[in-house]
Amino acid sequence: MTQPRTVLVVGGGAAGNAVTILLRRAGIAVDLIEAREDWNATAGSGITLQGNALRVLRALGVWDQVQASGFGFGSVGITAPDGTVLHVQDDLRTGGDDLPATVGMQRSRLQRILIEAVRASGASVRLGTTAGTLDQDADGVSVRFSDGTEGRYDLVVAADGLGSATRAAIGITDKPEPTGMAIWRIAAPRPTGVTRTDLAYGGPAYIAGYCPTSETTLYAYVVEANRDRAGIPPESYAREMRRLTRHYGGFWPEITEHITDPALVNYTWFDRMLVEGSWHRGRVVLVGDAAHCCPPTLAQGAAMSLEDAWVLSQMLAGADAWDDVLFQAYHDRRIGRVRPVVEASVQIGQWQLDGVRDADVPGLMGRTMTLLRELP
Repeated sequence: MTQPRTVLVVGGGAAGNAVTILLRRAGIAVDLIEAREDWNATAGSGITLQGNALRVLRALGVWDQVQASGFGFGSVGITAPDGTVLHVQDDLRTGGDDLPATVGMQRSRLQRILIEAVRASGASVRLGTTAGTLDQDADGVSVRFSDGTEGRYDLVVAADGLGSATRAAIGITDKPEPTGMAIWRIAAPRPTGVTRTDLAYGGPAYIAGYCPTSETTLYAYVVEANRDRAGIPPESYAREMRRLTRHYGGFWPEITEHITDPALVNYTWFDRMLVEGSWHRGRVVLVGDAAHCCPPTLAQGAAMSLEDAWVLSQMLAGADAWDDVLFQAYHDRRIGRVRPVVEASVQIGQWQLDGVRDADVPGLMGRTMTLLRELP
């Protein structure tokens, strides 16, 4: 009897969890390791999932849980800083007409849904564990783990995020670079009238926005030029975010009332990265943020990571040979879709940094999102 192929997935975020679920469904043996003991089950404020991300979540078998846990909507409002609604634009249904255009949900809830699906898949999971060394030959990869144990695999999937140690270990030198912007985020109770994302441009921040994440919650955010993190002590996070949000009207005064606990406020710089050339070295392949990242100006970061997992899993399950030809074909299939998303996401932010008042933001967004209606 032929032994099943074995895969090590490094990283238990969206991409790593998704590729694990899909490979297990194809009958491939998978070990997943995650550096954090808590598997990121409580991290983050909220996440905006557009239709092409929902399409992959449906393929994972978790769409019913996502739909029940999140808040679906189909438009975005553009407001003045005082809250006056200037324009409402219908969102494009990038996942097809049978899925909502957009679902907002609590990031921790999405992670817990994916964790449950990974557990149910029968994959072996080890938390608080990293890959120390990877030694490759023509037939596979020998891995020595941080706890001193060892394993042998036909393939290693690097899904360990922006600062991927696996990416560096295989000699890929690309690293995330700051774009010049930063974002403050917090989860808060949802005012009754908030039924979609609204974005205010101008005021003391470049963007002030919010997204409903359930019947009772939302996440709110403000985008400004990045500042030296050393000059912003964590205990000041709530005060700093309130300093920005108190200048906005509409629903913002009600939201601002809940920005009180600095431990619940997240401050993050925007980064960009796109690994050029191949996304593999030998039998180690990158997915998700380990291969590419972009600002959330198009809300496509998680979607691109989930699509990577979907495409790579399909290609691995359908191939007789796992070799350079296959891994390069995976890159070639993804790069034409990921590159426009990364470049458009960065460009939208750069226009704001440069103060370009006549930039064709709607046109660029429309062209990019139309591309994403096609299957990856």
